[in-house]
Amino acid sequence: MKDTPRELVLNMLIAITEEQTYSHLLIGDVLNKYNYWPSRDKDFVKRLTEGTLERLITLDYIIDHYSKLPTTKMKPLIKNLLRMSAYQILYLDAIPDRAACDEAVKLAGKRGFTSLRGFVNGILRTIVRQKESLPLPDATKEPLHYLSVVHSMPQWLIERWFGQLGQEKTVRLLDGLLAIRPVTVRLRGDLAPEDKRAWLDQLKAVGVKATPHPYLPVAYELTDVPGIRNLPGFAEGWFMVQDVSSMLVVDSAGLKPTDCLLDVCAAPGGKTLHAAERAAKVLAGDISAPKLALIQDNAIRMRMDNIEIIEHDARVIQPSLVGKADVLLADLPCSGLGIIGKKRDIKYKITPEAIEEIIALQRDILRTVWQYVKPGGLMIYSTCTINRGENEDMMKWFTEQFPFETEAFPPGALSLIGDQTAMLQLLPGIHPTDGFFICRLRRNKV
Repeated sequence: MKDTPRELVLNMLIAITEEQTYSHLLIGDVLNKYNYWPSRDKDFVKRLTEGTLERLITLDYIIDHYSKLPTTKMKPLIKNLLRMSAYQILYLDAIPDRAACDEAVKLAGKRGFTSLRGFVNGILRTIVRQKESLPLPDATKEPLHYLSVVHSMPQWLIERWFGQLGQEKTVRLLDGLLAIRPVTVRLRGDLAPEDKRAWLDQLKAVGVKATPHPYLPVAYELTDVPGIRNLPGFAEGWFMVQDVSSMLVVDSAGLKPTDCLLDVCAAPGGKTLHAAERAAKVLAGDISAPKLALIQDNAIRMRMDNIEIIEHDARVIQPSLVGKADVLLADLPCSGLGIIGKKRDIKYKITPEAIEEIIALQRDILRTVWQYVKPGGLMIYSTCTINRGENEDMMKWFTEQFPFETEAFPPGALSLIGDQTAMLQLLPGIHPTDGFFICRLRRNKV
């Protein structure tokens, strides 16, 4: 029997929640495998998988309220079947409630759980009847629990952000992480005006809406995208998928045409390709050979011949790189809390203990890579997370240990954000970007 869209979603949810498979990789692989399906079916699979993952805490809270057996004790297949079906009922207006219930009952039987079809049907029918008055924690008596359930965010993370950002910013952040964001691309900076106009016209012709981003003239937000590789200009190397937060990392360096830039943790390569448009030479290093191959492929596609690929462990000193970089990009491994809106399973997998391990890794890398910066040279430190321990506190530790001082950002795009200090924390819900931290540092000349 052929897989149905709902069965594919069920299989992926089980793999992600039970087998710790990375959601963005699995969804991409499955959609590529079923690329011959109609766009409507592929869009449904993507939306239902990502949406269910995004709302797991909310969905489990509601299911547990109506079920005598808690989700923690359910069979993985039944638990995830209820989750994805409840998501359709509560969040997908285009799906009739009856269809969501009936398809779930059929799928339970097809997958060998005939005896539980009544159980599945009963819970889902109750949710349909009660969906205008769903149970929620008391916002006054349990404010953190309420926010956790409503925004489907682990309560310990909300508590941490309350302490670091304050209540108002945290609530805006939680809203921002749930908001649907368009695909952001960076156009080549040297693209001729007539080619840019032609590209915009071609996008419009295939039904894609392109909106200029307010922070950078080369950034566009795309909606109704049928597939990046199929878009006009992709094969020609006219653009790269990249969030504006990542573009601002390179923008904050103020690169000169004579600079040699070293990107020590370069994968997946957006900053490397961006920097290559502005610097004389870019050295792209990473521990992952497959990801370095992806950088090389994009360099060829975008016709960048000034990039040198280096496979290395950033914790291990490379004598040939010491004192070589005019500018060092240290976009280090992090907890990824700033990109939860795109990689929904991060918030369920990260733990306080894991964050401490990441902080230790960051320090190990920084103890090595600072030596690659020329005396008087520049280092840009960045992460895609929202956590003082990996960001502001890390920079305080670094400048106390090594011969660097923070330095104000140069005039440019960052002035639109209203921040000309040496450190910037971008927050979804406040800024139209991913959550990113950027710090500019200058190495002492002696």
